[in-house]
Amino acid sequence: MDAAGVPGVDLDASALMGLRHLTRRSPPITPRRLAARPGGIVTRRRGRGSEIDDVRLWADGDDIRHIDKNTTARSGQPHVRTFRDERERAVLLMADFRPAMLFGTRRAFRSVAAAEALAIVGWRAVAEGGRIGALCAGTGEPAFARPKGGERAMTTVVGVMAGAHARALAEPDRDDPPLDAALDTAVGALPRGGHLVLATGLDAPGARFDEIAKAATARVSITVLLVADALEISPPKGAFAFLTRDGRSGWFSDRSARPSGPDPRVARLEALGLAVLQIDAGLGPERAAAALERVDAAR
Repeated sequence: MDAAGVPGVDLDASALMGLRHLTRRSPPITPRRLAARPGGIVTRRRGRGSEIDDVRLWADGDDIRHIDKNTTARSGQPHVRTFRDERERAVLLMADFRPAMLFGTRRAFRSVAAAEALAIVGWRAVAEGGRIGALCAGTGEPAFARPKGGERAMTTVVGVMAGAHARALAEPDRDDPPLDAALDTAVGALPRGGHLVLATGLDAPGARFDEIAKAATARVSITVLLVADALEISPPKGAFAFLTRDGRSGWFSDRSARPSGPDPRVARLEALGLAVLQIDAGLGPERAAAALERVDAAR
């Protein structure tokens, strides 16, 4: 069967573009952004930007160029201005489109749910003035769009994700390559202070995944959207027939009870210093949008 155009299987670029309306229901993450410089995020870190933080008394070592003449004249004592530093927040959306993600039992493949969640995060980041890019991991070389500012950047990101997903669907079933190599590439593509948002099921993370992720937290922040299908969240008891994309048949059997306690994948990721948010692929993007407000991509 041709997967093109099948809801939940094919990744519809126009649908991802339409998810922008979900971000309009949420209050902005930061109080304001610089109108004169797209991508400029006003931070609370003091520095030499153009946003005035406060005016205080002169102290030894202060730059005389920062003297506030009006306050100095009015008080009779030298005062200087301090400023908020301005920086561009680069956000890289990393979509896991490896073979194991091309699977789903309700509503959509995990890969489609991952792309939807990333699109919502991306639209919110753009609304906050961040630069947005994408990296899509598959069985070959990752598809990549360098972070850029503005709404056109999201158009590029959506196009890259849709194209990479279509190529993934067209490939024959094969084992997942380790995710660690793609993670290393994604981290290297971000400047210091950037934010990586990875949507994955964490299948076959690779021997160096933990090492790379932990080291990366020294220079970038990482949020993992852990995407799960209903079969993982609440596996049924019994045996069920299935058919793969290339026509092979088989049987799925899980006679064990649902594991109790927290998901070990979440504990593993949090131990590495990563923020984790669980995404149910069976729920639509409207349901996921509220939870995704906690992903502060442009912070």
